[in-house]
Amino acid sequence: MSRIGKKPVNIPEGVSVEIEKSTIKVKGPKGELSQKIHPDFKVEVNDGEISLERPTEQKRHKALHGLYRSLIANMVVGVSEGYKKELELVGVGYKAASQGNVLELNLGYSHNIFFAIPDEIKVTTETVKGKNPTVTLESIDKQLIGHVAAKIKSLRTVEPYKGKGVRFAGEHIRRKAGKTAAK
Repeated sequence: MSRIGKKPVNIPEGVSVEIEKSTIKVKGPKGELSQKIHPDFKVEVNDGEISLERPTEQKRHKALHGLYRSLIANMVVGVSEGYKKELELVGVGYKAASQGNVLELNLGYSHNIFFAIPDEIKVTTETVKGKNPTVTLESIDKQLIGHVAAKIKSLRTVEPYKGKGVRFAGEHIRRKAGKTAAK
């Protein structure tokens, strides 16, 4: 049984939900998102809550039940509050600058990296003396912002010996001891 799928999604004030066949559209103060779902699933809006019902007890329907509920909940939170991811650039000489939707990164390679950010995401960079440069991503789409943040992070993964690389703000990195610890 899907415990997540059975839990209804609360709709905050200022958010409207439209259901057309197998497409759910959520509009809010920050924007609009839509998601296609399997046509067999029943989606109902009652008393400020969205509830989903699965057609059968098959394993794939149980899996999709929880998935669709989570996707709808993420859309409701996105259009009402939005999502924010912060990345830190840890390393000597690492820099970040943004011009419109192009992120310019200097991550210790022989060349700068120019990373195109989708229009749905707002990017800002901050460089404060004595602190690591930070890149802040803001969007209403949780899936898209997570994908872009993971792509930026993969440009220079954190290495375990010195801890240099791109990491999420507040992320704990497991450090390894170097060769001198062996003696």
